[in-house]
Amino acid sequence: MKHHSIIARLGVTDTTLVTTSRLDTQPTTINFLDGHGHLNFGLWQALNALNELGLTPSEKSVDLALLAAAVTAADTRISRDEDAQDAWTREIDVHLPVADSQLWSSLAPLIVKLLNFLTGDRWGVHFRPRPTLGGELAPEQTQLRMVHPTSVCLFSGGLDSFIGAIDLLSDGQAPLLVSHYWDGLTSSYQSSCAELLTTHFGRPLEHVRARVGFPNDMVDDNGGEDTLRGRSFLFFSLAAMAADAVGGDMVIHVPENGLISLNVPLDPLRVGSLSTRTTHPYYMARFDDLLRGLGIRAWLENPYAFMTKGEMAKQCRDLAFLGQTASSTMSCSSPLSRRYDPDPVERSPKHCGRCVPCLIRRAALHEAFSSDNTPYRIADLHAQVLDTNKAEGEHVRSFQLALARLARRPGRARFDIHQPGPLIDHPSRLSDYEAVYVRGLNEVGRLLQGVQARPL
Repeated sequence: MKHHSIIARLGVTDTTLVTTSRLDTQPTTINFLDGHGHLNFGLWQALNALNELGLTPSEKSVDLALLAAAVTAADTRISRDEDAQDAWTREIDVHLPVADSQLWSSLAPLIVKLLNFLTGDRWGVHFRPRPTLGGELAPEQTQLRMVHPTSVCLFSGGLDSFIGAIDLLSDGQAPLLVSHYWDGLTSSYQSSCAELLTTHFGRPLEHVRARVGFPNDMVDDNGGEDTLRGRSFLFFSLAAMAADAVGGDMVIHVPENGLISLNVPLDPLRVGSLSTRTTHPYYMARFDDLLRGLGIRAWLENPYAFMTKGEMAKQCRDLAFLGQTASSTMSCSSPLSRRYDPDPVERSPKHCGRCVPCLIRRAALHEAFSSDNTPYRIADLHAQVLDTNKAEGEHVRSFQLALARLARRPGRARFDIHQPGPLIDHPSRLSDYEAVYVRGLNEVGRLLQGVQARPL
């Protein structure tokens, strides 16, 4: 096991001595300010996009985005296999210069609780005053404000966020869409989905995008990490910065179906390390606590927390448009899984068709439209026996086992929903969480009727 310290710096004047919590830590210094006084690593892209709309965030929300970027650097560039004793739980400290170090230090215990729950690691966060910069990190406003968004909405390029945007626009709202990406594939889906919405609704969308990421060699002697459990902290923080720039009380829509949001482990091996918590109700509630502590007048809402993905699709405000365009969204967790295949057709990005997000997507589209024209690598789940010793059948079998356990003991659902994390923030909705979990599993079960998966 190796302890890591990410030390964020703001330019050449940021020379304050940083005392690490452990002598045996591996320090990594990241300068977040370029030679023009602009924030690096994609943050300036987001700030500049807001500026062009005539929107300026407070320094508190800029510091939140900076913290999220530092967390992203650690989460994506520190290997679990190489630097965690159990091949999962890393020990990471983040040292950050902020405008109000006293305020941020008072919130450190909450931030640690939030990050520990989200990523499964052991975090430490330490704040110090910013160096003298000769100005603020948010660019000086030079544009007249021309937009007045009614809300902020996360826009990932996936099916759920696409439905969320359709529903808001169909209701006559004017959401400010916020996206972040690192790879070109994600970027292309976000752009094409936004273009489809613009064309269909006949008016330009306000869309803030940021390419936030870090070089592979950012941390010395480290192979990096691809589990990306902390990605929603960056997503939420960028959205909070945008909401803060809009001003006033602002809801941040987090469109995510209830089955994925709860993400109850399908089998005992998926508890903890293999169960993501990116939109879990407990995590979202703690993020809201952080926003309140910072005085940012925004809060997260998942309008689909008690709907399955199929119910989201069937109840979409513009079902015909969704049916025509759903295949233009990307839900797969591994669309580049064949990128080294010698066949150029096979190595092109595509939904795998057999991961958990793909199976839930396939089930949802069949529920809503009785068909699905999304191109999948495994086009027909019924065409052959799927090998559960390989990726092609692993998650199919996990769903089948979960469904079998639930059929034997239907009452276990009320206990299963608590496995990924506490549901203490919504005690009156426990029966609703249980119901969406059961309906979501059964939705996938209908897709898998007759599908054979076993070790071969």
